[in-house]
Amino acid sequence: MKRLTSDNKMLEYGLMKAYSNISCFSTTRYGGYSKGNYASFNCNGYCGDELSDVERNRELLCKLLAREGMELVIPHQIHSDRVEIIDTDYVGGDEQSRMACLEGVDALATDIPGFCLCISTADCIPVLLYDSRNKVVAAVHAGWRGTVARITEKTLWAMSRRYGSQGKDLVACIGPGISEDAFEVGDEVYQAFYDAGFDMRFIARKKAKWHIDLWEANRLQLLACGVKPENVEVSGICTYYNNDVFFSARRQGIRSGRILSGIMLRS
Repeated sequence: MKRLTSDNKMLEYGLMKAYSNISCFSTTRYGGYSKGNYASFNCNGYCGDELSDVERNRELLCKLLAREGMELVIPHQIHSDRVEIIDTDYVGGDEQSRMACLEGVDALATDIPGFCLCISTADCIPVLLYDSRNKVVAAVHAGWRGTVARITEKTLWAMSRRYGSQGKDLVACIGPGISEDAFEVGDEVYQAFYDAGFDMRFIARKKAKWHIDLWEANRLQLLACGVKPENVEVSGICTYYNNDVFFSARRQGIRSGRILSGIMLRS
């Protein structure tokens, strides 16, 4: 894959490279310390991996990003539509208050440099956002439940309320996740999208069963909020079909590693 870094440890995003004041990436499976189904570059501490290996992988990630004083902000995701703002209260809080802040959260936003907002996925869709006018970043975990709940739209609304962000100023990257071809679902999942008001002509296709395009469902949310089509980058990398490079829960089971997708304002 051309967009992988030279050491194959991270995927880079072309749209974000135009902005020297941010870092934006998704990790691969390569070059870490975890073992078995977590091999090897798993940075998620909520999926059953050895915490000592997770910590070593996080230390490695910080070294790769080469940013002194940076901090990874990794929420405990539950497929909700909750968006948390990483503000001065979070920065000044103790460990207990920070953990409480990140419990049950599936999207993060901040205007504070040095805090790398991270989302964990293994077939779900990571969406990374940058408001180039107000200097705000956000990271969104959009599984099918979060997508139905329009978590991407809700993140943009939260950015608008807190920072005055407007869609026309945003750049968005939709990272590796399960493709429409691989995401076969039951009628109840199709119905959930239909009931939520999605135009099924653009996001669903019927084979033996229904298939849902989560990339497109989230891209359409971005466009509906005023993000310009040319400012949306879709990775087009299916985690199910590229399980040698990226973690896939459908391939490996729920007790497996996770991709970490992150975005940060540089100090």
